Amino acid sequence: MRDWKADEMAFPAIGPMGWLRVLWRGGLLGAVTYGCLALMLLLRLIEAPLFGLRRPWTPHLTQFVCRSAFRILGLPLIVRGQPMRRDGAMVANHASWLDIFALNACAQVFFVAKAEVEGWAGIGWLARATGTLFIARKGSEAKKHLALFEDRLRAGHRLLFFPEGTSTDSRRVLPFKTTLFEAFYTHGLDRLMHIQPVTVIYHPPEGADGRFYGWWGEMGFAPHLLMVLAAPRQGRVEVVFHPEVPVDAFENRKVLAGYCERVVRASLPFAE
Repeated sequence: MRDWKADEMAFPAIGPMGWLRVLWRGGLLGAVTYGCLALMLLLRLIEAPLFGLRRPWTPHLTQFVCRSAFRILGLPLIVRGQPMRRDGAMVANHASWLDIFALNACAQVFFVAKAEVEGWAGIGWLARATGTLFIARKGSEAKKHLALFEDRLRAGHRLLFFPEGTSTDSRRVLPFKTTLFEAFYTHGLDRLMHIQPVTVIYHPPEGADGRFYGWWGEMGFAPHLLMVLAAPRQGRVEVVFHPEVPVDAFENRKVLAGYCERVVRASLPFAE
């Protein structure tokens, strides 16, 4: 069996028109993103002292940026189902950096990311500004971070995390890790919270590699971003919101994680 993690995707050469699209789309996307980031930081000076952990205003700016990104890229975003309005969290498959834009465009959520993302140049700064919760999945910090996870849930944040623990080539769903699901079975949270499985499906541009939007393994962020910006024709992205389920309907974290994995996988037409 081929090792999909090591099976690299060749990036197509970017011609003169492609570079023009990179400059136009990239410049506009950067202006919208960082312009709204500056506005968000100013707004947080008022929002934070008034509301503490709760963020009633700034998520609207995040959603505006992410919806604008798809318009700028010319990448259609199709939404099926409804984001839940109950207290709890969403779990989704993870295929690309575009997941963040797609899921934020559809719902006001706060992402849970691995701790090392906080230190990534540019991306870490944006993630912190938008309220991302950084989690150490192993080691001495894990219990403390799970407590932060619980605090954010009790504050009314609708969290979203990727139980696979890494991104894929967009053609498969990896086994869900159960660590973060444990937070729903502490201090009675299982009687209060719901979980909504979400499937993100990427359809490549006509004639392109089926993994066009996937970002995985040792693939560089910049080359992949340039490829997407330069594309003369885009494919499309689908986000499928499945019905939410009460946590206490499942006896433990492993059963709950297994259920979510099956639901997410079943809607990915080419899942392996």
